[in-house]
Amino acid sequence: MFSIFTFAKDLSTIRKALLLAVILFIAGGALGWAGTESLQRLLAGQLEGLREISQSINSSDQPQWNFFIFIFLNNSIKSVVIIFLGALFGILPALFLLINGAVIGYLIHISAIQGADLFELIVKGLLPHGIIEIPAIIIACAFGIQFGGKVISEIFSSASRREQRSGSWPIFMRQTLTASIWITILLFVAAIIESTITLALLS
Repeated sequence: MFSIFTFAKDLSTIRKALLLAVILFIAGGALGWAGTESLQRLLAGQLEGLREISQSINSSDQPQWNFFIFIFLNNSIKSVVIIFLGALFGILPALFLLINGAVIGYLIHISAIQGADLFELIVKGLLPHGIIEIPAIIIACAFGIQFGGKVISEIFSSASRREQRSGSWPIFMRQTLTASIWITILLFVAAIIESTITLALLS
């Protein structure tokens, strides 16, 4: 029920939602790179908040451990919650993808303007943990979008069609539970990498 093979099979049933999630994330990245001044101010505020948290963690007694705890809890809780918030017509997972993509796009763009080494930023700062973290977040949002799509279908379908599809809900809810477990595991691994390998590469 909760095996990795079941999880992989479940992903094949939400291919359209996965594709849409990837498109939204890339679109967010493009918006962050070439965004308006007001959007850039918003994203700069997001990064400033993260910078303040990072400085607070660095000044603690066990910065590496606290960094891991913050990254893991922040990402895993948000990702699992966003699956079920997708019940609100899939709007929040879509916004979550756009914002996360925009933050990365803006970060890369502003770093390029400031003359930073983009190879170091991407290969050392983003890739080691991002290769796991970003797909996990996209998968979580894809399940949220799928959730929203099912809710919309229920609302606008006839009574007979709703009755025919009623058996699909227990299957989907089991899929969200399996996804929540594996997304949490993936983000746990990503947090370990980010708090150890990524930090070592950037230090």
